[in-house]
Amino acid sequence: QVQLVESGGGLVQPGGSLRLSCAASESISRFYRMGWSRQAPGKQRELVTLITSAGSTNYADSVKGRLSISRDNAKNTVYLQMSSLKPEDTAIYYCYADRAAPMVRYWGQGTQVTVSS
Repeated sequence: QVQLVESGGGLVQPGGSLRLSCAASESISRFYRMGWSRQAPGKQRELVTLITSAGSTNYADSVKGRLSISRDNAKNTVYLQMSSLKPEDTAIYYCYADRAAPMVRYWGQGTQVTVSS
């Protein structure tokens, strides 16, 4: 069973930065896509960003220019660099990984990010 473990969440002031990490229990090169979703209190989970095995990325409009996803295959880890954080970025951030044939999506347990003064 694949395990994804997020870390790096916490409390940060508006305008601040955080870097989230997602460590996988196996080689991330086996996943054709990995990404981050978030869920704010009382809201549905939304896709934030993704990165393919080829290195292509995609971002939600609400985070473009402020969040950046990257991957380190040698460390089996995906990162989410977050800057210029806003209170509306407050949410539990979940890492996910997609494997094909058969299609399976694995989820991490989530890490809390709170943006508040």
